[in-house]
Formats: sequence, C-alpha cells, structure tokens
Amino acid sequence: MSDPNSGPAAEIVTYGIGYVTALVLTVCSFALVHWAPFNAATTLRTILGLALLQVVVHFRCFLHVSLRKSAREDLQLIMFSTLIIALMVAGTSVVLLNLRHRMM
Repeated sequence: MSDPNSGPAAEIVTYGIGYVTALVLTVCSFALVHWAPFNAATTLRTILGLALLQVVVHFRCFLHVSLRKSAREDLQLIMFSTLIIALMVAGTSVVLLNLRHRMM
C-alpha cells in the first residue's frame, strides 16, 4: 500500500505552501523597511528573524530537508557547508578589518 503523503501531488502541495510562505515572509520584510513602524535596531532584528524563517522554509519545502532519520546526512552536509562558509566570511572580515585599521 502506498503512502498518501508521498508522490507528485504531495510534492506540488509542498512547493505551493513553500512558495506562498516565502512570498509572505518577503513581503513582510519589504513592508517593515518601507513603512518603518519600529526603530532601526528592532527592524533589523525582525528582518533577521524573518530571514531565518525563510531559510527554514526553503530547506523544508524546496530542498526537502527534514529531521527524519533518513535525512540526517543531508542536514549534516548542509550544516558543515554553512560552517565552512561562515569561517571563510569571518576570516575575510578579519583580514579586511585589519587592513582597514592599518590604512587609517
């Protein structure tokens, strides 16, 4: 007996939910910047929170990364890649800030 939660129809529904959710999160971010109902620090924190939610939506709905046992390897690969990118960005920032300090 096949699982009713798998197959092309369920995948299309997942894509639709992901698209609508990502669109709503994007519109909320643009609205926060356009109308500026909060001060700058609160707006920045809110936008960063919305961005993290959008990353979760993309991982779950479009990349099909879940916390099930069978998808743990994919999640570990993504986390390792994120760590490597964060180390590269942090290292580049340290070098550039050091260079800026020496030039001033």
